[in-house]
Amino acid sequence: MLIPTDDQIRALHEKYAPTAEAFERVYTHCRAVCAVAERLLDRPDPGVDVALVRAGCLLHDIGVYRLIDASGNIDSSRYVAHGVLGHELLAGEGLPETLCRFCSHHTGVGVTSGDVREQGLPVPVADYLAETAEEELVMYADKFHSKTDPPTFLTVDTYAAKVRRFGADKEIRFKEMVERHGKPELDPIARLFGHEVI
Repeated sequence: MLIPTDDQIRALHEKYAPTAEAFERVYTHCRAVCAVAERLLDRPDPGVDVALVRAGCLLHDIGVYRLIDASGNIDSSRYVAHGVLGHELLAGEGLPETLCRFCSHHTGVGVTSGDVREQGLPVPVADYLAETAEEELVMYADKFHSKTDPPTFLTVDTYAAKVRRFGADKEIRFKEMVERHGKPELDPIARLFGHEVI
């Protein structure tokens, strides 16, 4: 599979970002998630395709652009759909399914068909769960940075408290990922991006 270069991925962000501010917000987040994933990959794992993880991190939130209006506001009522929207966007660009799945399969700690039905989520009923080591790494790294204004890095404890509101099973799933992948050292990355760790 041909993996797009960083420059090609940046060009896709520039193509779909409705404003320069939207580009800065989303692309910076994707770069921050990539930096977290690279920190997690400091421990070599021969079964993980590092280039694929990097591309997945840089692409995973591209669907957010489809939810930003002309004034720069994100439609928070449909935010959960950003993954599916990104999947559709990348598929429309001719990217392989392996890359498209980083968009639709990174939200939270995974969205099940039961979640979609029970919560009435605005996405097709399906399981949106990480199925490969690369998908799980992108999903996990994403938990440590938020596109809030101002953007912040989140500690394990901060994210655990955040995900707890979606159910004890979600918090357990997150803690299982912490056990598998470890806690990333966020301070050096936060200094690099100039974002606070909370």
